[in-house]
Amino acid sequence: MILTIARKELKLLFVSPLAWTFLALIQLMLTWVFLGRLDAFLELQSQFMQIANPPGATEVIIVPVFAVASLVLLMATPLFTMRLMAEEWRNHTMTLLISAPISMTAIVLGKFLGLLIFFLLVTLLAVMLSLSLLVGGTMDLGLLLSNAIGLLLLAACFVSVGLYISSLTSHPAIAAVGTLGVLLALWIADIVASDAGSVIQNFSLLRHYESLNRGLIDSFSLVFLVLFIVTFLILTIRRLDGERLHG
Repeated sequence: MILTIARKELKLLFVSPLAWTFLALIQLMLTWVFLGRLDAFLELQSQFMQIANPPGATEVIIVPVFAVASLVLLMATPLFTMRLMAEEWRNHTMTLLISAPISMTAIVLGKFLGLLIFFLLVTLLAVMLSLSLLVGGTMDLGLLLSNAIGLLLLAACFVSVGLYISSLTSHPAIAAVGTLGVLLALWIADIVASDAGSVIQNFSLLRHYESLNRGLIDSFSLVFLVLFIVTFLILTIRRLDGERLHG
């Protein structure tokens, strides 16, 4: 049932022009960053050769590409998550889902998985763009893998937040604004933490992603991101369970 719901969400995504437009725009943006960093790397390569441990092409070119991809996903996620639940409430189809013999867990995980598979395509586009470096040289595949895993986990965090906020309202626009506000607040928490040096930095999603972006497999960051995802999925399930109980 989870896969059925996920397949339905994917079909709805690719029927709309939004998905295709987003994929085209993010590919153009990532390619522009990639070529710009590649040009800078080639210009500075002679200077890098004089350093004892010079940065490689992966560090100079690929790391910024994935960093830009993370920011693009932060801004774009609300546009995709706003309709996941809110549109169901607005069209009164959520009542049918709630009354159907389907567990709330299956509904939530199906919608979550459907959008996450779409964002997996974004990650694969960035990976394929990065692998083009192998045509003319070598690259750090471990660093590339770390970035791919980190970007996918970060996208899952964004989707889980958007899914929960979308379940709270029947207005997609409000869900989009609310999701963007929460994600921006979690981003700003990183800036505040850098000044205050407080525990607020532990709640910054992008701060935890930065370690994976640099190729550092931090167990605390991995656990935090996974728990963040699970927490908001559980909150969404509890929200729908409450609606089913009340009726």
